[in-house]
Amino acid sequence: MKDAFGLPQSLLVLGGTSQIALATARRLIARRTRTVWLAGRPSPALESAAAALRTLGADVHTVPFDALDPGSHESVLGKVFAEGDVDTVLLAFGVLGDQANDERDPAAAVRVAQTNYTGAVSSGLVAARALQAQGHGSLVVLSSVAGERARRSNFIYGSSKAGLDAFAQGLGDALHGTGVHVMVVRPGFVRTKMTAGLPEAPLATTPEAVATAVELGLRRRSETVWVPGVLRVVMSALRHAPRGLFRRLPEQVRRPDRPVDAARVVSAK
Repeated sequence: MKDAFGLPQSLLVLGGTSQIALATARRLIARRTRTVWLAGRPSPALESAAAALRTLGADVHTVPFDALDPGSHESVLGKVFAEGDVDTVLLAFGVLGDQANDERDPAAAVRVAQTNYTGAVSSGLVAARALQAQGHGSLVVLSSVAGERARRSNFIYGSSKAGLDAFAQGLGDALHGTGVHVMVVRPGFVRTKMTAGLPEAPLATTPEAVATAVELGLRRRSETVWVPGVLRVVMSALRHAPRGLFRRLPEQVRRPDRPVDAARVVSAK
C-alpha cells in the first residue's frame, strides 16, 4: 500500500529498459518502494536493469511483455497482479520512428501508431482494471509535449502521443472516485543515450529530473505533470499560435520535445 505521502511500495514498469522509468524506479526505491516488476521483451538489457535495481535493496522481477502483442497483455499483467497488490504502474514504452522513412513506408508508420497508442490503450486498460479491482493505485503515463500540436517534422510520432495523452486523460476521468489515480507526464527533450549526439532542444532536461517530477506528482496526486514545468506555458502559446505563424517558427522553437527518452526504440524490447 502507499504511504501517507502517496509513494508506492510496489511498482510495475511497462517498458523496463526506459532510462526515465529506471531513474524513476531508483528514486522510488530510495524513498519507499520495495518490489519492482520490469516488463519488457526478454534481453540482456532488461536483466541488467533488474540486477542494478536489486543492488539498491529492492526485490526486482522481470516479466516478458510486448507492446505490439495486445492479446498477451491480460495474461502477462494478470500474473503480476496475482502476486499481490501493485501500487503504481508506470507506462513507459514508445517508439519515435523515422519520420522521413515512415512517410514513405505506411507499414512503418502504422508500427509507430500501434506501439505508442494501440499498445498503450490495451495495456493501460488492463492495468487500470486490475488497479480498480484492488481498490487503489496509480497509473503513470509517459506522454510527450509532442502530443500538444502536430509538427511537420514529427507528426506521425506526435499524433500517436496526442492519442495516448487524450486516452490517459479520459481514463483518469473514468476512474475518478474509484481510488485509482491516473497521472500524465509530459516531458520535453530528455538527455539520454538515445539523444547523444543530437542537437539539444531548448529547456532540455534529464531522466533524473523527470523522476523527481513523477515523485512529486505522486505525492500531490497530480493529474498532469510537465517537465520542466515552464513547458506548460511554452506549449500553451505554441498550441494557440496561428498555423501560418507556427509553420514559420524555427525548428528548435517548434520542437521542445525532440526527442523523448524511450521514444526512438521500443523500450519494451
